[in-house]
Amino acid sequence: MSKNQFPEDFLWGGATAANQIEGAYKEGNKGLNVADVLPGGKERYNFLFNPGFDFEIHPDSYYYPNHEAIDFYHRYKEDIALFAEMGFKAFRMSIAWTRIFPNGDEVEPNEEGLAFYDRIFDELHKYGIEPVVTISHYEMPLHLVKEYGGWRNRQVITFFERYAKTVLTRYKDKVKYWMTFNEINSGLVMPINGLGFAIQNEEDQYQPTFQAYHHQFVASAIAVKACHEIIPNSQIGCMILFAPVYSFDSNPQNVMYSLQEEQLFNYFCGDVQVRGEYPAFIKRYFKEHDIKLDIQDGDLALLKEGVVDYVGFSYYMSRTEKKVKSDEESSEGNVIGGVRNPFLEASDWGWEIDPEGLRISLNKLYDRYQKPLFVVENGLGAYDKVEEDGSIHDDYRIDYLREHIKAMGEAIEDGVELMGYTSWGCIDMVSMSTGEFSKRYGYIYVDKHDDGSGTLERKKKKSFFWYKDVIATNGEKL
Repeated sequence: MSKNQFPEDFLWGGATAANQIEGAYKEGNKGLNVADVLPGGKERYNFLFNPGFDFEIHPDSYYYPNHEAIDFYHRYKEDIALFAEMGFKAFRMSIAWTRIFPNGDEVEPNEEGLAFYDRIFDELHKYGIEPVVTISHYEMPLHLVKEYGGWRNRQVITFFERYAKTVLTRYKDKVKYWMTFNEINSGLVMPINGLGFAIQNEEDQYQPTFQAYHHQFVASAIAVKACHEIIPNSQIGCMILFAPVYSFDSNPQNVMYSLQEEQLFNYFCGDVQVRGEYPAFIKRYFKEHDIKLDIQDGDLALLKEGVVDYVGFSYYMSRTEKKVKSDEESSEGNVIGGVRNPFLEASDWGWEIDPEGLRISLNKLYDRYQKPLFVVENGLGAYDKVEEDGSIHDDYRIDYLREHIKAMGEAIEDGVELMGYTSWGCIDMVSMSTGEFSKRYGYIYVDKHDDGSGTLERKKKKSFFWYKDVIATNGEKL
């Protein structure tokens, strides 16, 4: 039993992304997006950091798991019924930009795509589940990447504005919780996903990256303002990949280095979207890296006017840093770098497991912003075994989630204002980072495998029934 009291209106649920669950990548007049050209398997990780990535599909050389994914496009009623059986209060999902504007730069939207999400939202509301919608989640239209250079091009702001206003207007009576860009700060390490381009040369990475960010910040502010005008009772947030940075030791050099890394990765994007201005620390960073942003008249005022209502963030791991580190000390499995933390265990994929880090993150973010927080991603990717009787005993996932929920409860006791928790991968899906099906997060098992085989049959794991009890008792029974 938990000693901590979650708010009565706490939004318990699960999280997904359109490109990782929908499939049907050419149905309903959908256009191609970035995720559609990323191959499956662990080589995907190399593509994400490949300066020579060509954004093409090579069917004779690679398998593309996002093309079918878990076929939520056709099976959404079955899946939403399972979410409802668990008692979900909220379902975090994204809209695929290319279902609404297949190339991204059209003037008129695609009605088939709009109607598909009407059906999704109607099905969710049938069960009393609130949709929490990310407008852009790692699925930039491929046409905007190839023809415009991604978010480096200021024209993309106009295309995003048209897209955002279209979905906000269409779904104004069906969706009241929104977010603009998923894990916006991830572009610092994986620009292909978030910013729509590959860094060609290390020495050239700074200028295009931060210019692209400026364009995204302006676009986000436009979307926030539009959301407030079109849906007066709505709430719209930002979404950050948050990983608290620990110093490896008490050496002041390492402490300072850790602080600077945390400022840049964890706070830079949030400061602009929550406070409405560029933080003081980034000005020195720009100077030292010879970054000169093209900021047009009215941009800075717009950033001030378009601040978000809440801070959504993902939490999977913490990060431990050392100014000078050897290859042997590195923690590559942590995706965002750092050195191995001797006090932490790691997942099957090398992601360090740190529940206390979630409490630390919640306190840091709330102290900094004094805005409601929303944990919109958190979960354990692991190998699951189906027993002969069809059962799946994922106690390791239950243990992971239990400790992280306890940490949230402690943060609430600390005084943090927390809106909800939508754990990542409430149903198994394609992994974003490795393109694997075997990296499973869900409460619901999907019979789909790394080679593309499988029946797509859904099975309830042990964690399904555990999470159902957690929701039913509002976090009291863990």
